[in-house]
Amino acid sequence: MGLQGFGEEAELLRTMGHPIRLNILKLLLEDDACVKNIWGCLEIPQATISQHLAILKHKGIVTARREGAMVRYSVSDPKVRNILKAMTEESP
Repeated sequence: MGLQGFGEEAELLRTMGHPIRLNILKLLLEDDACVKNIWGCLEIPQATISQHLAILKHKGIVTARREGAMVRYSVSDPKVRNILKAMTEESP
């Protein structure tokens, strides 16, 4: 039996696999947010948050929508919720 076709899944996990991006995604699953809101929760430089959001957006994991002067981000890939749930569940 050869390798299964897990290229897309591997790319999704690779993109999500940074601690900052995982924290951003966790926050976005709770509620859509702008960079300022994420910055207030994670207390890391705003530029760093923006860089990670750009990566997530480029890979299609999050989407952005403009509301006046603010850009709100939300998770667009339904697999993300299941992956984060599996990662945070406690083992029996």
